[in-house]
Amino acid sequence: MTAPQIYVTFPGTAREALGFYAEIFSGELSFHTYEDFGRSDGPPDSIAHGVLTGVVALAGSDAAAGEKSVRLQGMMLSLLGAAKPEVLHEWFNKLAVGGQIVDPLAPKPWGASDGQVIDRHGLHWLIGYERQ
Repeated sequence: MTAPQIYVTFPGTAREALGFYAEIFSGELSFHTYEDFGRSDGPPDSIAHGVLTGVVALAGSDAAAGEKSVRLQGMMLSLLGAAKPEVLHEWFNKLAVGGQIVDPLAPKPWGASDGQVIDRHGLHWLIGYERQ
């Protein structure tokens, strides 16, 4: 691994959340349950480790008993320049479904276009691009 990977502990929604991101970003999705890993600190069908690989890579799991889940403050997942502008607008719009637009993806005074959205699973995204 050459860079940090985002790993999110979800409150029992890892399968749904990672599936949501796979629908948006495509890529390959794999899951391993607590039962697969021989864990007894949660329901056997809970996700012990899930991974989305592709243009956007994310990993995560369901919180074990007593473990904290998603609570992010002062942090955004940046997709600045990660794809063509039309793709970034599509991703932004899909992430906004059931979530909250913090700042619309639109041209800014400094010449670039960007925006922020908190998706329905609590992740805060910064998406944008420079003028072509």
